[in-house]
Amino acid sequence: MTYHEEAAAVRQIWSGLGLPGIIDVHTHFMPKSVMDKVWNYFDSAGPMVGRSWPITYRTDEAHRVETLRAFGVRRFTSLVYPHKPEMAAWLNAWSVQFAGETPDCLATATFYPEPGATEYVAAAIEGGTRVFKAHIQVGDYDPNDPLLDGVWGTLEDSGTPVVIHCGSGPQPGRFTGPEPIRRLLRRHPRLKLIIAHMGMPEYGEFLDICLDSEAVHLDTTMAFTAFIDERMPFPAEHEPRLRAAGERIVFGSDFPNIPYGYLDALRAVTGLPGVDQRWLRAVLHDNAARLLAIALPSDQPVETDVMQTKYE
Repeated sequence: MTYHEEAAAVRQIWSGLGLPGIIDVHTHFMPKSVMDKVWNYFDSAGPMVGRSWPITYRTDEAHRVETLRAFGVRRFTSLVYPHKPEMAAWLNAWSVQFAGETPDCLATATFYPEPGATEYVAAAIEGGTRVFKAHIQVGDYDPNDPLLDGVWGTLEDSGTPVVIHCGSGPQPGRFTGPEPIRRLLRRHPRLKLIIAHMGMPEYGEFLDICLDSEAVHLDTTMAFTAFIDERMPFPAEHEPRLRAAGERIVFGSDFPNIPYGYLDALRAVTGLPGVDQRWLRAVLHDNAARLLAIALPSDQPVETDVMQTKYE
């Protein structure tokens, strides 16, 4: 399938639901040197990946942006994350510039447990950051590290959401799993967390956390796809609660670092048993618009500067 054909098929799905497009809370844009290292790690099937993982959208940055626009993704993120100290502030500076040059990208930032983290997180929020990324597996840190106390307090007070990879998939880390997040939320109950990948493979426990904590959301990134179902399928017994949590589930793709097409990611969600159009409209657009304070209601006409691309 060509990009043009895939774009047309993706657009047919969201337009058939009466939506003007998709909001994707889990996409990655990074400095080229960092993205190259990420891709090389996936190519090597490194220990945090554990299997063959071809990158479907291995193109230059400008083409990747245009691809999302061709799909009708009206807002997306540049999720960056550090794996060592003294890296987060540099990534944040890059993300500010990228968002300034890419108006449909939500200004994104990150952090690491290190001295000064509270200050650069506060500065990022003051500068307009709309969403943060935390990667417990790659960063190999405890979210309850005392060096992050001020960070979480600042994020809680500002109401700024954090996309957090804290589940134990695709490979467990020293600090992954639901218990560290439960401890974190006991101290910061108003913290707006978006649990990446539905918390796989601890789907049920993270659904418990979501349903018990009004501020917690789950993103669909990679969940329900054939690639993930081979090893970490979503348990059928949790499907009723998945439908019940529909107001706090948001769509994520992991673009461009996915080993299948964007259309496959979208169909994995729209093909879930028992979900209706209202549930899908909320997950693909309206929940993220509310959570991220995006003034783009689903009945608003499509913005031509975002949606008109060379693929049309």
